[in-house]
Amino acid sequence: MCSARRGFSCVAVVAAWLVVVSGGLAQETKQETKTDAALQDSIKAGAEKVTLDLSAGVQMELTLIRPGSFMMGDAKGGDDEKPVHKVTITKPFYVGKYKVTQQQWEAVMGSNPSEVKEPKNPVEHVSWEDCEAFLKKFNEKFGSKSIKFSLPTEAQWEYVCRAGSSTQYCFGDNEADLGRYAWFINNSKGKIHPVGEKRPNAWGLYDVHGDTWEWCADWYNKEYYKSSPASDPTGPASGAFRVCRGSSWDNLAPDCRCGFRLFDMPSDRFPYLGLRIVCSW
Repeated sequence: MCSARRGFSCVAVVAAWLVVVSGGLAQETKQETKTDAALQDSIKAGAEKVTLDLSAGVQMELTLIRPGSFMMGDAKGGDDEKPVHKVTITKPFYVGKYKVTQQQWEAVMGSNPSEVKEPKNPVEHVSWEDCEAFLKKFNEKFGSKSIKFSLPTEAQWEYVCRAGSSTQYCFGDNEADLGRYAWFINNSKGKIHPVGEKRPNAWGLYDVHGDTWEWCADWYNKEYYKSSPASDPTGPASGAFRVCRGSSWDNLAPDCRCGFRLFDMPSDRFPYLGLRIVCSW
């Protein structure tokens, strides 16, 4: 594994149950179609959650993330985490409440590549290229010309990880509290764990620190922050490596920081590499 330092107008056919949670009430309707306008109406009405039924009762929960600004990077981190710079996310999007699990991956792909088979564990041993193949099939089922499911950009990832915070971790700066939110080397007992067993961050997202690294859409460049656009950065135009974020069950606490950056070859597969998806329109 390489490291900087260490190593979704148009109607889409969606043959699925769609659960939209708004104002604390769950409304479940079986729909043959879902339009962009309907989705945006749901957002304007305050729909905080969307749940997709992938198959055979396997669901995926997505959480609405509203636009906003944050300070990206870490002045106390490595060279590639500097300079700390203001980034604005200008459009809302949905993000997975949890990392993609093995049963979700299998529901889409028909197979499970993970080394340690456990349905509720994050899928692992998947390359960036494998994730793109997964998303291609996912978009064929749930996407449209204007609704797209993808990996998060690195900026989207850090934005949702921080959840309004400006500290080392989503919950603060105290390393001693990390075990309440993450599976990492100090408490994982040398293995991956099911999603959602630790505390969520302030935006209700689980396992943003630890358990498995999460692939991002961006190419990696150590110097990118020096010239990164202020709004909706998408990373360098090209490169040799793709960005990974969030750390894993086998990493130390400093590697779990919100700002910590890692990179790997797009074809690399490891038992601590997984993903979380976003939906944009």
